[in-house]
Amino acid sequence: MRIDHVAIWTHNLEGLRNFYIHYFDASSNSGYYNHSREFRSYFIIFDGGCRLELMEMPNIPKSKNDPLKQFLGLTHLAINVGKKERVDVLTAQLSLDGFKVIGEPRNTGDGFYESVILDPDGNRIEIIA
Repeated sequence: MRIDHVAIWTHNLEGLRNFYIHYFDASSNSGYYNHSREFRSYFIIFDGGCRLELMEMPNIPKSKNDPLKQFLGLTHLAINVGKKERVDVLTAQLSLDGFKVIGEPRNTGDGFYESVILDPDGNRIEIIA
């Protein structure tokens, strides 16, 4: 068994899609639209087949979670970029491009080299090697 995908609600579907494609070398399907529910989605596909479903629909309330604090439930996505140098370069680029870095690159106690950034919607993304 394997996890097929994780889904995220957004009110910025195109922006979030472009973010993951641009910074993480992902690809996207052509999208899905259900007119009666005004539901739109994309599947973002990463190397190795892992997928992230981005979904948008009016009237989905904003999260009350503070991304700068920990909370119960799904708390981050970890994207492995392969090498420590890539973690450093990508983190610096994201910072220059105005994205919030909430954890500078470092070696973790569980054996990763990682940084933590917030995507355009404030979701925590661990960039790891």
